[in-house]
Amino acid sequence: MNPVFEQERQKFHQNLLATILSTNSKGVVSNADSSNARSCLIAKGIAELLQAQTVTERVAGQTSGNAFEAVCSQFVTAAFAKLQHIRPGAWQVRQVGSRNRLEIANYQQYAHLVALSKAADSNPELAAALGSDYTITPDIIVTRDLIDDAEINKHEFLVNQDIATLASLRAHNQLPLLHASISCKWTIRSDRAQNARSEGLNLVRNRKGRLPHVVVVTAEPTPSRIASIALGTGEIDCVYHFALYELEKTLSNAGLGDALDLFHIMVEGKRLKDISDLPLDLAV
Repeated sequence: MNPVFEQERQKFHQNLLATILSTNSKGVVSNADSSNARSCLIAKGIAELLQAQTVTERVAGQTSGNAFEAVCSQFVTAAFAKLQHIRPGAWQVRQVGSRNRLEIANYQQYAHLVALSKAADSNPELAAALGSDYTITPDIIVTRDLIDDAEINKHEFLVNQDIATLASLRAHNQLPLLHASISCKWTIRSDRAQNARSEGLNLVRNRKGRLPHVVVVTAEPTPSRIASIALGTGEIDCVYHFALYELEKTLSNAGLGDALDLFHIMVEGKRLKDISDLPLDLAV
């Protein structure tokens, strides 16, 4: 019997194969750069290992991005729920997208951004000085609801209204905690993909309290483009690949030594992991 996380990983890939991971009539896989021979080769190798069967034309980039976010959200929801015995709590996983540029202001660490936004709206000079550095719209968020005193005192009388009054986890704080910000990149093709770095940096700079996990999930096939986000530290915890094992096998089978060397640099440097690693890392 396969481990549950392997089963969830297979469901994740099946959902992608049923939606956006497809091969068109020219043999180009939907996450490949059709103008880049190496990208096409690697994407095709991964797709074959994942048993891509569908033959369709590639959907528009925004549609691909939204669908990838949805499938990633489903995976994180299902897999993270299996870890209640390791990381108990009232957890919520939600796909946010670009619906609300101040979504994270609904959570304790970033609640002050509402006041900042209002001040900028009423003061053009302040708005010009601030720019949009305080606006962050994660694709997926993981949040934790707060705990009332009855639950905290369930086994022992630990707190009352006179002690530990400023602790973030207590229900009287009202706003829940932002536990993770997940940026989803179906492919990494342009400078737009680098907004994952700037969003991560803004999460670091603008928080009050504990920093949430800041991660990127991608289906980009080429290690050089993955490295443009994965290498370096500070803005992003780690990049998670939608099919890391299949990527490594494809690079090896194709004899792409330089790409395989870069792949190992990222993996051994703890900058690149598989999607199946993400739920356990979120439990830290």
